[in-house]
Amino acid sequence: MLIAAGILSIFFVVELTTALAINSIALLADAGHMLTDLVAMFMGLTAVLLARRGSASPSRTYGWHRAEVFTAVANAALLLGMAGFILYEAFERLGDAPEIPGVPMIVVALAGLLANVAVVALLRSHSKDSLAVKGAYMEVLADTVGSIGVLIAGIVTVTTSWPYADVVVAVLVALWVLPRAISLARAALRILSETSPSHIDVEELHAALRGVEGVTEVHDLHVWTLVPGKDMVTAHLTSKRDSALVLDDARAVLTARGLGHSTVQVEPPDAAADCECESNTR
Repeated sequence: MLIAAGILSIFFVVELTTALAINSIALLADAGHMLTDLVAMFMGLTAVLLARRGSASPSRTYGWHRAEVFTAVANAALLLGMAGFILYEAFERLGDAPEIPGVPMIVVALAGLLANVAVVALLRSHSKDSLAVKGAYMEVLADTVGSIGVLIAGIVTVTTSWPYADVVVAVLVALWVLPRAISLARAALRILSETSPSHIDVEELHAALRGVEGVTEVHDLHVWTLVPGKDMVTAHLTSKRDSALVLDDARAVLTARGLGHSTVQVEPPDAAADCECESNTR
């Protein structure tokens, strides 16, 4: 991520300077996306380092893992804000599009495209395991599409002198970014709200635990995600059978479903009546 941030920093300066010099909104949009890439990169790097470092504080028993999730929300907000700004600027230019020199657009777009491809290659393999890295990866991917769009706009401007190529590309890039930003925000907010992971069928899990030999009741079943790749579960099982055997079988059921980090409490039948537990599953 440090290497990626260094590459993006250089080309952000180049792209922003050129965009302001030739008054290109498409280049400005791409530079803006590259700026959000940089912010996302540094926030993501900070979040990953905090998560690895953990916390020595007794009041923070999960350490800093959720820092990645907060970073993803911030990244999504940056993407939405940038897309909204570009759409507003494009609307302002309708009917009065300035003449943009196409050659500088082509040169800078090619350079930016090469930089983005290099960064995408660096981040791609790690984007599935971390929301912080995924947020940075998605922003760079969006910026890659933006660079391609600016390149096309430059070619169209040079060959046809059509003044709206710059505006059209800026709008298309902004519209392409919006659903991806919403998707990232939805994934992060799902974790923050402690909603059950989409790949876990809680009703099926409840039935599987209820099917463990000797189990007569399952209650207080909760499934949530701490960070991507780290799903958590707690459950209370009522049973007359030996607690150690029930616990082993229950953990086998959970591990088979990717829920290795579990807290299972096995109770005798008379304990359920005295337990102030929730009867629902989540």
